[in-house]
Amino acid sequence: MSDPTADAALNLSPRAKLEILGAMLLAMFLFALDQTVVGTALPKIITDLNGNALYTWSVSIYLLTSTISGPIYGKLSDLYGRRPIVIFAVGLFLVSSALAGLSGTMEQFILFRGLQGLGGGAIFPIALAVVADLYTPAERGKYLGSFGAVFGLSSLLGPWLGGTITDNFGWHWIFFINIPIGLISLFILWRLLPAIRRPDAGRNIDYIGAAVFTGAVAPFLVGLSNKSNGQWTDPAVGGLMAIGLVLALVFIWVESRAADPIVPLDLFRLRTFTISVAAMFFAGFGFLTGIIFLPRWFQAVQGVSATESGFNILPLLFGLIFSAVVSGQIVARVGRYKVLMFGSLLLLGLALFLMTNLRTETDRPVLWLWMALAGLGIGPSFAVFPLVVQNAVSQDRIGVATSSLTFFQQIGGTVGLTIAGTLFGDRIKTEIPIQLVAHGVPQPIVAQFSGGGAGAQLDLTGTGDLGAKILAGTPDAFKPIIQPLVPNIVGGIHEAISIAIANTFWAGIVAAVLAALLVLVLREVPMRTTFEGGASAPESRPRAEREVAGA
Repeated sequence: MSDPTADAALNLSPRAKLEILGAMLLAMFLFALDQTVVGTALPKIITDLNGNALYTWSVSIYLLTSTISGPIYGKLSDLYGRRPIVIFAVGLFLVSSALAGLSGTMEQFILFRGLQGLGGGAIFPIALAVVADLYTPAERGKYLGSFGAVFGLSSLLGPWLGGTITDNFGWHWIFFINIPIGLISLFILWRLLPAIRRPDAGRNIDYIGAAVFTGAVAPFLVGLSNKSNGQWTDPAVGGLMAIGLVLALVFIWVESRAADPIVPLDLFRLRTFTISVAAMFFAGFGFLTGIIFLPRWFQAVQGVSATESGFNILPLLFGLIFSAVVSGQIVARVGRYKVLMFGSLLLLGLALFLMTNLRTETDRPVLWLWMALAGLGIGPSFAVFPLVVQNAVSQDRIGVATSSLTFFQQIGGTVGLTIAGTLFGDRIKTEIPIQLVAHGVPQPIVAQFSGGGAGAQLDLTGTGDLGAKILAGTPDAFKPIIQPLVPNIVGGIHEAISIAIANTFWAGIVAAVLAALLVLVLREVPMRTTFEGGASAPESRPRAEREVAGA
């Protein structure tokens, strides 16, 4: 029996395929941009909507709904085809963008941000699955690198665009601008994307599995988000994460008995799939740590604006974009990827190790070189691991396999940022008094900046003129004593911040090395030149069984 995906792909002209690819990249750009553009505008949004008490939920709700919905959308797209799912998801994203821009209360804003995440959660995994529907595994490498490039570009443009729009037009327009761009993508997808529906696919929707999956992921992510304001042993942190892990075990039990599970557990019996997912989980650590903490160093220590700090991470993003595109082309031409992935992950680990030497006096060109190496190291992961996973499974499981990969990538990034944040918080507390003493600050004054003293209550790691903040928080009677020491105090605190940020990269180093070691045991499977085959297809059962046995 012919493959409906192959039939649909063969009936499309090369131009139509490229138009569909462009529309998916445009939709994914909007989704990726929305994760970064809002951050710059949030302080203004919180102020206008009087929502300071709900600040964390304005961020967490988007993370929750987009992360949870991805694997569910992936499964539904395998059952009912990509076209209806992606049209629904993009449409929901655009409608909720308009509603978010019209929000009059913080509660409304949180609700509509949640709906945005619910729409956006489908876009990335299904975009990758659409590439798999249009091109054979041997061809996909030419195009998958573009998706990594989109994420890098959105990370660069997001903070700058958010600040520019908010300052000149108002924060509402960071949401309204999505609509005309998204409508172009929606029209092209509606007009050209084939309506592929598999008559042999199951129709037993795993509602129980979807509910338990949501119940497992939600408290785990909320617990991770709460870590910034609590300890691992707090019920709101460790307690919620424990509940999530227990429900994850329940989810595994439910899926093992489901007729058509949301996440087929037998996928994890495939060594290629499991190792790729695990490696992508670890690879997310280093990339997000750099994106989040390096701008903080530029703004807090170097004193540059948010826009300028965005331009300063250009080397990392250019390295990412270049290596993502080139690695995809290399795999498409030579059909091999194991040495490439092992080398790139080791390069990422090396670059992060170099960043542990970050100090106040570090020259920017030196840091730019380290960042470029980190970008070159992480880029291939965005292009090659989706290709490897899609090549390992049959065409009717492309959606769920791809969405599982992106799910673990997101979870890995979130876990990595939480661990990095903990490393930063612990190190800054111990480093501030050490560096203040090293910079010649008298011990009685050092005590005011540690151990709960008055100086410790200031936002020492924030942006702005730290010296002015210290003087403003000093009683008038003591200003003549403190003022001559302000340069020493500021120098010590900036050095402490630099060392604490450098300390966060150790989490990424360990993760990059673990990912590289996993790649060593990855079985290199040749890229298929047809749509048929894959580890779960009937004709390749013996190969799949050999792969399981070899695991």
